[in-house]
This record gives sequence, structure tokens and C-alpha cells, in this order.
Amino acid sequence: MLHALLLGLVLALGTGPTVTPPPGGMDVDYQLGGVVAPAPNVGVVVRDRRAAPAPGVYNVCYVNGFQTQPDEARLWRRHPGLVLRRGGRPVVDEAWGEWLLDLRTPAKRQRLAAIVGRWIDRCARDGFDGVELDNLDSFTRSHGLLKARHAKKYARLLTRRAHAAGLAVAQKNWADLDGRRLGFDFAVAEECGRYDECGAYVATYGDRVLVVEYRRRDFRRTCAEYGDRLGVVLRDRDLRPRGVRAWC
Repeated sequence: MLHALLLGLVLALGTGPTVTPPPGGMDVDYQLGGVVAPAPNVGVVVRDRRAAPAPGVYNVCYVNGFQTQPDEARLWRRHPGLVLRRGGRPVVDEAWGEWLLDLRTPAKRQRLAAIVGRWIDRCARDGFDGVELDNLDSFTRSHGLLKARHAKKYARLLTRRAHAAGLAVAQKNWADLDGRRLGFDFAVAEECGRYDECGAYVATYGDRVLVVEYRRRDFRRTCAEYGDRLGVVLRDRDLRPRGVRAWC
């Protein structure tokens, strides 16, 4: 209760803890599929919100802020009005089997921000330094039900919540958006080399871009173009704890 009151005061006053983005150009490890001790060269680690941060590095907490996790259907069945529906059925991101969250009204955005905000607060309490909010571009998979403006308004709620908790916030997806206007501090860019998007993120965030590639040819090209400025890691697509890892 006290934490909620203090958070409300911070949001109302617009003041809060110091937010520190990750240092630019450091090697990154992307550990969403399970944790392992970071290699000695790694300075930034991204882990799921339910994992503990790694000691001695900058830690980013992964939060699926705009869609549901496949293993959390039970949670969202308790909030059916917050899941985007088309013809009475949840709208699904078919690539990952994730339901899209319904961002269309201020009331729904506030309710969603309260749920996701608790996860963000937990990231801060657990000792993470930053948070990655995945699927900012969910509106592009919504069959026209969601609009860009809905995503922007909701994103502002989440970035304010994260900053109030002392966390820097990573933009994920929507490369041509200047996320700084929404409160984002850095970017996590999956396959930006493959899709020729790294330059867009660099134009916005400079060297505060964490790059993850899954194909070796994309990794080599990204290293050739950006390896002297950005943290770039090659991972296997399943992100297995003992899976593929290489750095520029």
C-alpha cells in the first residue's frame, strides 16, 4: 500500500529516481529462454521478468507489454475485456501464439498499465536497471482494430511507470518511430540487420541499441556495419541457455 502511494506521488509530481540507460557499445546477452552466467565480455544481459538479474552487469527486464505470453492465458482469462477481440475471439499474433491486448480506450489502457505496471515495479525491486517493453507495434497485427495512436498513448503510461520505479525503458519494434518522444531511453533491436533497420534505431538512440541476430549471415553483416559501435549478439532463435552465442 505504501509503495502504491509513493508511486502515485512520484507520478503526480513528475519526479523520481535517477534513470540510467545501458552503456553504449557493450556486448549483450539475450537470455529469455533461460539463464546462464554471462560470458566475461558481456556488459548487458536481458532476462525475463520472472528471472533474477545477473550480478556485475547492466540488467534489462523483459516484459511483454502489448501482448500476452503464451503461458499466461489463465491470467488474461480473468480479464477478458482487456484482450482484443474480433468476432468474439481473441486476436492472435500467429507467429508467437500471443493474444493482443486491447488498447483502444483510456479506461482499458489504465487497467492494462496497472497490471503491467506491477510487473515493472517488480523488475525494479528485483534489482534490474532497465525494462524492455515488447510488441510496441502490435497494432500492425490487429486487423485494423488498433491504431498507432493507441500504442503511443499506452506506451507513455508504461514509460512513466518505469521511470518512476527508476528503470530505463527500451523501445522494441517500430524502428522508424522516434520513441524518445514517448519516454523510451534505448532500444532492443531483434534482427535489425536482417531487415535493414539498425540505422533507424541508431539515428534515434546512438550507441544505446542492443542488437540480436539469429542468422549468421545477418550477424556478419551487422557486425561489419555496426560492430564497432553497438552491442551485437548472435543467438539461436529458441534462446536456449546453452545455445548459440557469438559477438562481433
